[in-house]
Amino acid sequence: MLKILVLGSAAGGGYPQWNCNCETCRGHREKSINSTARTQSSIAVSSDGIHWLLVNASPDIGQQIRHCPQLQPGRQLRDTGITAVMLMDSQIDHTTGLLSLREHHQRLPVYCSKMVHNDLTTGFPVFNMLEHYCGVDWNEIDCSKPAFTVPGIADLEFSPLLIDSKAPPYSPHRHDPHPGDNIAITIRDLKTGRSVFYSPGLGGLQDSTRSAMQQADCLLVDGTTWTNDEMQTRGVGSKLASEMGHLAQSGSGGMIEELSACNARKILIHINNTNPILDNESAQRKQLHELGIEVAEDSMEITL
Repeated sequence: MLKILVLGSAAGGGYPQWNCNCETCRGHREKSINSTARTQSSIAVSSDGIHWLLVNASPDIGQQIRHCPQLQPGRQLRDTGITAVMLMDSQIDHTTGLLSLREHHQRLPVYCSKMVHNDLTTGFPVFNMLEHYCGVDWNEIDCSKPAFTVPGIADLEFSPLLIDSKAPPYSPHRHDPHPGDNIAITIRDLKTGRSVFYSPGLGGLQDSTRSAMQQADCLLVDGTTWTNDEMQTRGVGSKLASEMGHLAQSGSGGMIEELSACNARKILIHINNTNPILDNESAQRKQLHELGIEVAEDSMEITL
């Protein structure tokens, strides 16, 4: 049985963001809106509830483990339920948590693309730094090859997919996209055939992405912004969502429209602190509810 823990459901900076006084962040602090705080996005998956694959390593990983006791089973003096780590990209909010795993009692198996490995050994050399602590055993995710399995994670199969998005701002090819900068993953239970498609960053959907989404039983997909110009209209930035590698929910060709072709359970994750769907009583949240689209929350548990 495929088990999914939503460890964190917010975009970079979390919600409320530490230095932000936008309408939603201020509303949460002042309790003038009905909303729930969120840490930065990450999930964990397992088939047995004991051995877990961490998918993206948020800077908030310590807090997330404390809130999800499944990841600290306490079978011995030093213990963890985290068997390996898989990275969808090299964004800081998806990789900095690796540093908090430095006390791992053995070399940490990490699965990522060659482009992500390049970033994490040069511009943001987390892998190099960890060699002075637990060390990293890198396993390349090659999207040209068929699905693969992860030792220690029984009965689950992983099918990677190249997607349209952006390399992180520190990457030398931020504005020169390379295949493997960002991937999505379909995780399938080999016993039941049930699957989840996970992609916290989607700049646009290709036919291959649509096909993978339409075949999955559950979708955990990019819910960063409601509109493409949200950062501008909220007064907190000048970049469009599309310039940051994210597909907005509303409007023609937006995520809501794309999800209408899918019969799966639909859940938005990686919610930016400016997004009005964080207000449980907003018109935008009600629209999602009417369309059968959920909004992920920290510590959410999904079983397929």
